[in-house]
Amino acid sequence: MTEHTPVMLAEVLEALQPWDKLGTFVDATLGLGGHSGEILAKCENVCVVGFDQDPDARKIAAENLAKYSGRFEIAADNFRNISGLLERENFRADAVLFDLGVSNLQLTEAERGFSFQEDGPLDMRMDRGDGIEAEVTADDIVNSWSIKDLTEIFRDYGEERFAYQIARGIVRAREHGETVHTTAELVEMIRKILPAPVQRKMGGHPARRVFQALRIAVNHELDALDEALNGALKILAPGGKILVISYHSLEDKMTKRRFREWKENGLGELSPRKALTPTEEEIERNRKSRSAKLRIFVKQQ
Repeated sequence: MTEHTPVMLAEVLEALQPWDKLGTFVDATLGLGGHSGEILAKCENVCVVGFDQDPDARKIAAENLAKYSGRFEIAADNFRNISGLLERENFRADAVLFDLGVSNLQLTEAERGFSFQEDGPLDMRMDRGDGIEAEVTADDIVNSWSIKDLTEIFRDYGEERFAYQIARGIVRAREHGETVHTTAELVEMIRKILPAPVQRKMGGHPARRVFQALRIAVNHELDALDEALNGALKILAPGGKILVISYHSLEDKMTKRRFREWKENGLGELSPRKALTPTEEEIERNRKSRSAKLRIFVKQQ
């Protein structure tokens, strides 16, 4: 059985109290079923609907959650379509969870192209070409987009300070007949473009922000999250909760802004008012959690 460590699990479970009152739970980012498995174990009355567009993840999640057969189902869909659950008769969710991080499955499988630390094809499609969402790959973007367009995604999606320099370097390399088709080739190109003193001051891997930007662009992640948050509110029962775990500022800012808008419009409250962060103990156990923030919105009764 393939497993992973769910981030901020204790905080999520605490937010879902009282467990005996939790009836329908929507896991908008099912992944390998880490959060859902613990919720099914703790909340005896819960039924889970889990969304995931990655066929590999869905297969593993089904195996991991097999002992809860009859209490969960997996939707092979992007979470942006979460409002489609309203088509079911009398459907209302008591809680919806978004865990927006890239799964360990995607990062550790080099052929998926998500990791700047593993060599693989420049793909980065969450759906693996399953016909659900992404058609453009990271390879397509890097080898065909203009300096202007590359600069915009590196800056806006990667918050990359040297977005223009990297975009210009990539396009100039293309003009000289150089293309990149693997993650290692892209990392090497970025290292050639950025001077060594700049790389030393970046506070992390020089390709990290570019890879984040490409992944977001390929999978339309911010547009999908925007639609999904609105959809989650629509399917939520009065008094229900939306929980969002984000790992970078773009997702967190969008979530924070949307929750505040809902509060100002009298649709509910932020509870707690500020984001929760992992404990030091969790960060020591699971380095992936170090940048996580959990925000919770409670719909008006």
